[in-house]
Amino acid sequence: MSIQTSHELIATPRIDVARDKIAEARARGDRIGCVPTMGALHDGHLSLVRAARDECGFVVVTVFVNPTQFGPDEDFEDYPRPLQDDLRACRDEGVDLVLHPQMDVMYPHESKTIVDVVGLATHLEGAYRPGHFRGVATVVVKLLNIVRCDVAYFGQKDFQQQVLIRRMCHDLHIPVEIRACPIVREPDGLALSSRNVYLNNDERRQALALSESLRLAEEMIAGGETNLDNVRDAMRKHLTSMPDVRVDYATIADRNTLEELGNPQTEMVALVAAHVGRTRLIDNLLIQR
Repeated sequence: MSIQTSHELIATPRIDVARDKIAEARARGDRIGCVPTMGALHDGHLSLVRAARDECGFVVVTVFVNPTQFGPDEDFEDYPRPLQDDLRACRDEGVDLVLHPQMDVMYPHESKTIVDVVGLATHLEGAYRPGHFRGVATVVVKLLNIVRCDVAYFGQKDFQQQVLIRRMCHDLHIPVEIRACPIVREPDGLALSSRNVYLNNDERRQALALSESLRLAEEMIAGGETNLDNVRDAMRKHLTSMPDVRVDYATIADRNTLEELGNPQTEMVALVAAHVGRTRLIDNLLIQR
């Protein structure tokens, strides 16, 4: 059943309702912007909404906690789902439509189709979360097919995700512009994440090691370091100086292929993933030389 709010925000779990409203907007000549999310919206998500609001006449936010991108030991069951809070935030930001589809609609029991972006999906995050990007690619194709937007907005924090989605859309001739928006951080540098709520006070303090390791890499390269193995070693050493931090990877890679670099390039990306206590966090920083 659709929910109407005072902003004239339309919130619906029904694909047919969403498509009808989007078709009406397109018929008016509106450019359609879409922000795909798993909900639990924070200022990072809302920065994407604001970018979409600035550039598009009709803004769609999708809220769907996608089971196929979670591993068997990950936090699918516990992932926060504050839908009413999300709807209030979307209304306040001037969103036109929130689509929050049900599981059996997105994944009918007879569904047999998956999307796999070979290569990009199997290293860095893909190596530590097997099948994760297959789930991401599959659900994003579904959402883009439902919304048929002109521009889709993703956060730079999930750097590998937006690279993979950009490649997928190119390869499958999906006519959508993929826009990556800057990471939103707390004043002390911690990247905003829906999973930050899992951190206790001490873990929250130790989690700063992620952004600090990225700035350390930037400083070393700016200072003339050309051996990127030395940079990676310094990043890892800084991260492991925290007692509750367990590193998955800390590296410097090509921005487009995400292949690990041996020598500095004009443009690079530093990426890090680590467990802080029981919470897994990721972060990255674009570096120019």
